[in-house]
Amino acid sequence: MEAKAIARYVRVTPRKTDQVLQLIRGKRVDLATEILDFSPKHVAKVIGKVLKSAVANAVAIEGKINVEELRVKQAVAGAGPTMKRFLPRAQGRATPLLKRTCHITIIVEGDVLEPTHAPRRARRTGKVAPVEPVAAPAAETAAKPAKAPKAAKPKAVKPAKSAAAKSAAAKPAKAAPKTKGRATKKKED
Repeated sequence: MEAKAIARYVRVTPRKTDQVLQLIRGKRVDLATEILDFSPKHVAKVIGKVLKSAVANAVAIEGKINVEELRVKQAVAGAGPTMKRFLPRAQGRATPLLKRTCHITIIVEGDVLEPTHAPRRARRTGKVAPVEPVAAPAAETAAKPAKAPKAAKPKAVKPAKSAAAKSAAAKPAKAAPKTKGRATKKKED
């Protein structure tokens, strides 16, 4: 059983982070936390948080697990984005400053105490269980009456229009004359 935790965009260079990660690779989790607690490096505190998160993820995935038997299987510091800043120097020059970041990944592995225990949440697996169709019992299908087909509704017949009515319907009625500007009312004397 494996569990993983990642801390992204940590403001420490990957090289300095990897020096601390070398101390805990392959060690038991309780020993690795003790090493990180007494390490003088600043990044050791961040790595300790990531390690605790990986252990918590292992417990959440499997349920009952022996935390003392967990081991640090993999601990990697990958390069993150580099922030570029500039420092003014003599004669109008500028010196670049590269502020590097890293992504810390820790994977822990261990054995489950009770293999019969079901995990708390369903894990995604690539395998899909086959779905079997459920057949309805023959007695239930025979008891239901068969539906009669719908009868066609008769369409209403419209009376035929005369030629005069057709021509009157085709011609639009005269619209009222349009006036420009404001409509004025005529006063009657």
